Amino acid sequence: MRVASSLGIAVLLAFGAPAAAQPAGDAHEVTFSKDIAPLFQKNCQQCHRPGSIGPMSLTTYQEVRPWARSIKNRVVTGEMPPYRYDRDIGIQDLKDDLRLSLEEIDMVSNWVDAGAPMGDPADMPPPLSFPDLDEWAYAEQFGPPDLIIKTKPYTLAAEGQDVWWRPVTPTGVTEDRCIKAVSVKPSPQGRAAAHHANSRLLGFDEETEEWVEVERLSEYALGKVGEVVPEDACRLLPADSMVTWDVHYYPTGEVIEDDVIEMGVWLYPEDHEAKYKQDLKLYSLLMKGSQLELEPHGTAMTQGFHSFDTPVRVDSFQPHGHFRLVGKTLEIFDPKTGRLEMVSSVSNWTNDWHTSHIYSEDSAPLVPAGSVLVITGYYDNTAGNKQNPDPSQWVGPGSRTADEMSHSWIAVTHLDQEGYDRLVAEREDRLAAETTEQQ
Repeated sequence: MRVASSLGIAVLLAFGAPAAAQPAGDAHEVTFSKDIAPLFQKNCQQCHRPGSIGPMSLTTYQEVRPWARSIKNRVVTGEMPPYRYDRDIGIQDLKDDLRLSLEEIDMVSNWVDAGAPMGDPADMPPPLSFPDLDEWAYAEQFGPPDLIIKTKPYTLAAEGQDVWWRPVTPTGVTEDRCIKAVSVKPSPQGRAAAHHANSRLLGFDEETEEWVEVERLSEYALGKVGEVVPEDACRLLPADSMVTWDVHYYPTGEVIEDDVIEMGVWLYPEDHEAKYKQDLKLYSLLMKGSQLELEPHGTAMTQGFHSFDTPVRVDSFQPHGHFRLVGKTLEIFDPKTGRLEMVSSVSNWTNDWHTSHIYSEDSAPLVPAGSVLVITGYYDNTAGNKQNPDPSQWVGPGSRTADEMSHSWIAVTHLDQEGYDRLVAEREDRLAAETTEQQ
């Protein structure tokens, strides 16, 4: 861990690679039962189990063995697990980080090269007990949701173009509450067809007698679990509010009858006191006068700049795009010092898996007032981009899957100067204590 030397920017970023696994030994000693099975339980089986979203189950040796060579290729290239956050660039201390360490990648590779031996069955760990796929993401941590908000039913045809379903439904809350966590859950039959499901809060304006947008609520895309709001912040769920949904469906070849998407909301207690406000917003990479246009067999870059009147803490960073986006970075620029600090880099991005990278409490960037978030997106419309469906096409901005988008979802807690100074001091104290322990 290190602290930014210039407290003019005082980002106080925590750097370093994820904790490495202990080497399992020489290649000939690596076995499925002793080494690979525990690794797959930790990093793979959440998706690769019967009925889940993975294309095959990887819970037993018999299931894994036919896929061994393919598994090695996907692991070595960083395609699996599908957590594309770059190593050794910017902040590495993240919550729910699914990346394999370099030692673990070597272990999988060596195991496959050695013939993928089973090993002693007595070394097998007991099978994991997974929650039902219909259960909520945070149920084990927080219990059942305090509130479940559903879309109205929609029937999706088997064939056709992109579909947008925008129903409005009530939240059901009768007083202002602070959100602890939120998770969106597509139906089992509609999971593959639900490209995204965004939601915004509407409040009734007494003067105009109209429902108006007051806040973003959540964003869902395939691969995203949800969001947890820090205890010192409040993401407000207003009383008597409505939710306007923006659901993007893409036909999969099967009719989906009366599909419903649900949102689980966990609430802090009624007497919860949070001094600061958190919001989740779409941060555009298309500034005024700029545009996203990809010529056939070409590449492009977009960039967005966003600043704040007060100090802020950046709680999470989630790139978004479609088939031509290949990478995004988040940097912080301090105009007082001229210093540009890299925060996060995602360079092997894929539209098949959307991850909100949530910084740990001690690593979330603390950004002074006036500093600038610099978000850069990189696009590849060539045949070299493996997820590109057709490099001969001109591609412009739009909401269709065949179009491209240029924004990121970022959760920000808005601080005051006192709160900012306090958090900076607390981090300095923890760093000093850690340094003393290591000496």
